[in-house]
Amino acid sequence: MTSNAMTGNGTTGNGTTGTVLVTGSRGRVGSALLDLLHRRNVPVRAASASPADLTPPAGVEAVRCDLRDPATFPAALDGVGAVFLYADPTHIDAFIARARAAGVRHIVLLSSSAVLSPDAGANPIAAHHLAVERALAAAAAEGAFDVTYLQPGAFATNALQWAPAIRAAGAVDLPYPRAAGDPLHERDLADAAYAVLTDERLRGASYVLSGPEVLTFAEQLATIARVTGREIRVGTVTPEAWKASVAPYLPAEFADALLDHWRTGAPESLPRPRTVEELTGRPARTFAQWAADHAAAFGGAGRAVA
Repeated sequence: MTSNAMTGNGTTGNGTTGTVLVTGSRGRVGSALLDLLHRRNVPVRAASASPADLTPPAGVEAVRCDLRDPATFPAALDGVGAVFLYADPTHIDAFIARARAAGVRHIVLLSSSAVLSPDAGANPIAAHHLAVERALAAAAAEGAFDVTYLQPGAFATNALQWAPAIRAAGAVDLPYPRAAGDPLHERDLADAAYAVLTDERLRGASYVLSGPEVLTFAEQLATIARVTGREIRVGTVTPEAWKASVAPYLPAEFADALLDHWRTGAPESLPRPRTVEELTGRPARTFAQWAADHAAAFGGAGRAVA
């Protein structure tokens, strides 16, 4: 089930039962959600595979929860009523079993809109999320807990991969500069997660999330240049050259999936649901706002965004 028409704006108070466990609290989405829950007096616990690296707000407990190590699940889930869960299928069945034993009543999964593709099962990126969605759906059907699926498209933070090249040379080489996305600010995703965690009326649905505009990579780089005051040259390289450049940190099958997506995706074909606005009561932040918020990463001071 996919929903993009909700009632309310997710601000009716703490609809959780017990503490919220935020997995991936070192990530930009997890850390933003952690701060938001804490500021609004929702009991929250920060979880990470490396909790020593966390800097949670004062008074927030940090625990080790490595989604690839089931031995870390019991302590992390003890006393937890709701979970914000990153999609990792490695030990999802063990996580579900422990969550049931701990009395968790609601899991909010950070999934991906890629699961909606007809060939999702054959796409390594989509399949990763789809496996977790299916496991959680089966548990929910048995009455284990409620599950809410957040299915974002492109993350605006993906643009940070260009930051080293921009700082070093003021140039970014891409295989498909006109490939398009609907970049979503991590704070909008955190706001949406807060809404579904704290408003019981929003539970149990799937929400497709996107930024407010479709932009090509070239347009995103032009926005970064305008906001930071830096000159940025956009070049074109072959798909093979790009794949070789990312090989040290991106598995070949994931690189191939991205290249296929960029080659076939057309800007006008991207859906632009207003789910962020419907969940939070305000429009999604623009990519220009995101660029201003992260200007320092690109070596710029940032400029006011109208």
